[in-house]
Amino acid sequence: MSDLLSAPHAPAEQPLVLKVASVVRYRFFLYAGLLPYLLGAGWAYGVEKIFRPGTFWLGLFGIFLSVVGVESFNEYFDAKMGTDRVFNPDADEYIPEWMFPLGVAAFAVAAAIGFYLAWAGGWPIVLYTLLGGGAAVFYVGPPIRWVYLGLGETVIALSYGPWMTLGSVHLHTHHFSWGALLASLVPGLLIMSLAVVNNIPDYHQDRLVGKKNLVVRLGRKKGRYLYLALSALGLFVVVGGVLAGIFPKSSVFAAAIGLPLWWRSLVAGRETWDTPRLFVPAVRAIVQCYAVATAVFALVVAFGR
Repeated sequence: MSDLLSAPHAPAEQPLVLKVASVVRYRFFLYAGLLPYLLGAGWAYGVEKIFRPGTFWLGLFGIFLSVVGVESFNEYFDAKMGTDRVFNPDADEYIPEWMFPLGVAAFAVAAAIGFYLAWAGGWPIVLYTLLGGGAAVFYVGPPIRWVYLGLGETVIALSYGPWMTLGSVHLHTHHFSWGALLASLVPGLLIMSLAVVNNIPDYHQDRLVGKKNLVVRLGRKKGRYLYLALSALGLFVVVGGVLAGIFPKSSVFAAAIGLPLWWRSLVAGRETWDTPRLFVPAVRAIVQCYAVATAVFALVVAFGR
């Protein structure tokens, strides 16, 4: 076992439930996993007029397990690569021995749920399961490591945009929807923006450990322009869908609520993009923009007119 896994200063023993809870950050589950899934279910209920409660809850459990796997693998492989110790190499980072097996087990059960749902809902569920699983397992895990190839943000956008939203819709309707695909671009673009802005404070350590994310490739200043453009485009998709008659007219409230948060991030990051601690409010505003705009959009799609 590696030195990281056998670090001498391990934390005190905790109950298993608390150990798992410490791995799964509830904010990540809310922002990344829950909202696109709810958007898909909302589209099925409000637009397609089809909703399967049992399937919804089983799929939600599968999403939860996938997030457990993502978080476990991210923590484990980031520690193995030393990403979080670049500027403090003597830091004693403890990674429990059960972290990697937990991720494997979570992904395995999530895949089993996906294949079971596919048996009832059709082969596209298998496709969405495999695409999402490949993105999650190999985001930082070998042999692919998407984030080290410069494809991390794109993989995140596809996973938590079209793949998850369309997969959620298909669980209920058993067919593809072009309107749902357009709707999936809202969380997809917004969460890609979130991934980009989150990498700006980590620019130096990511560069030193070999991560070739978009901020490392473009630089922090251009990365700032990119995340603002992506999030603005995500909000514009809502307006465009309303004007085209694809989304309920009240969907415009999602863009109206998200725009002030987008502006707050623009202002907060205007002079602080090269100072990580001072840039935190800009990151926080985009997180809020994604969460609020996507949540309101999902609610309006499900219940609005």
